[in-house]
Amino acid sequence: MLFRSRAPLRLGLAGGGTDVSPYCDMYGGAILNATINLYAYATIEPRTDGKVILSSVDQKKNLEYDSSIYLKPDGNLDLLKGTYNRVIKEFNNGQPLSFKLTTFVDAPAGSGLGSSSTLVVAILGAFAEWLRLPLGEYDTASLAYQIERKDLSISGGKQDQYAATFGGFNYMEFYDNDKVVVNPLRIKRETINELELNLLLYYTGVSRFSSDIIRDQIKNVEQKNDQSVESMHSLKQQATLMKEALLRGELNRIGEILDFGWENKKKMAQSITNPFIESVYETAKQNGALGGKVSGAGGGGFMMLFVPNNSRYRVIDALSQFGGYFAKFQFVETGLETWRVRYE
Repeated sequence: MLFRSRAPLRLGLAGGGTDVSPYCDMYGGAILNATINLYAYATIEPRTDGKVILSSVDQKKNLEYDSSIYLKPDGNLDLLKGTYNRVIKEFNNGQPLSFKLTTFVDAPAGSGLGSSSTLVVAILGAFAEWLRLPLGEYDTASLAYQIERKDLSISGGKQDQYAATFGGFNYMEFYDNDKVVVNPLRIKRETINELELNLLLYYTGVSRFSSDIIRDQIKNVEQKNDQSVESMHSLKQQATLMKEALLRGELNRIGEILDFGWENKKKMAQSITNPFIESVYETAKQNGALGGKVSGAGGGGFMMLFVPNNSRYRVIDALSQFGGYFAKFQFVETGLETWRVRYE
């Protein structure tokens, strides 16, 4: 028997960064994101030989261990190890398991689409399917957050885990004591279709460690850097503006709202942008883009550009000089899915 799962990656449309502590603990955060048809996958194959095999297909890594109650994180497939450690501790009475865990993610690490957190959600889903764990959506997302941020001490926010688990368009609110409220949005299909047509997803070819950027952001909030904190207040406002525009089908406002957010996001931490990203963004705007942003923490990965009407083709042609590529995507409504496969 194989136990499988998949969880969707996400586009952060507005409010990015306000889900990171201590900002959301002090002021409350708000994010609007939407899941897309790029996924993180996990498959568990139980074994009887007392071995634990961890295999990341996209990273081309394979590790083998004797089954134990704790696999020490050491920089190699730590997300897989951390998830296993927490499952053993909380749900298996401290007893080790023997299995092969295989993972794959449709986007490269450091892409800005929430790939790391989404992978943890997918792995949790596979374990939940295998062990029949009684985990609801909030339980799964919260547990994934704890594994990544607390057990493994990887800096970051809270939105990715909830987006991957719930799926769809969501307006999320973040408060102190790790309280999260997910508000699903009922957006008309015609609005979603038009949004898909007008958004371009451009991979810059530059990977980055989001945790480094987020640590700078955290320090700025802790030190009460006025420019950084005020910019995050503006990004929280951006999430509300984006929600209103999408619910009302006012797509003519999307580019302006994205541009407003990007100008404020760059003030949160010094490493969010760089001359290369600025060149790509300005070239896109000169050729018809009305706004956009770097997806995720910034510094590289994917850029999202709002390009109305048929000017998208002019932007695609203009950005060919930068050596990146455009990724096709569609929005999806379903979050984490799990299933089992029986082989005779």
